Amino acid sequence: MNRPLLFLDVDGPLNPYAAKPERRPDGYTTLRVPWNRGTSDEPRGLSSRLRPLRVRLNPDHGRALLRLGYELCWATTWMDEANRWIGPVLGLPELPFVDFGDSLFRDRPDGVHWKTVPLVEYADGRPFAWVDDEQSVLDELYVATHHPGPGLLHHVDPRIGLREDDFRTLAHFARSLTDPAS
Repeated sequence: MNRPLLFLDVDGPLNPYAAKPERRPDGYTTLRVPWNRGTSDEPRGLSSRLRPLRVRLNPDHGRALLRLGYELCWATTWMDEANRWIGPVLGLPELPFVDFGDSLFRDRPDGVHWKTVPLVEYADGRPFAWVDDEQSVLDELYVATHHPGPGLLHHVDPRIGLREDDFRTLAHFARSLTDPAS
């Protein structure tokens, strides 16, 4: 059997952006990412007036994620940029990513998060866990009714990011797919 997918959001689970700004959480390092990551035809000087984006990451999270038994996949607005900026700090190899295309930030009238449908489509019936700070009961209902395989939507508090309990929950879900008694 294929390993289950683990859809990873960056901002919230890996980067506890809502933590108090005056204190970096223990074990985290601060990365400064320039806003201007786009094309060279953008007006010169625009990005130089913007302060770099502060991203806090815990390098130990990479090893912990790799030990979980999942196929890791970025599910973040960073999309492929996560491989450039986030993965190296965490010690992760280049990962596939969900290209949200036209769904990016597009509100749905039914209240389902804009990431949910593309993630279910990407999973294509495979078991998956989704780590994010923005899921709701509506997303859980959508996954339960539109995804034929097991799915775990795991909410992470954006003030504290991933913790040991989160890793235990994810490991338990992965084990339950191969050993129903666990």
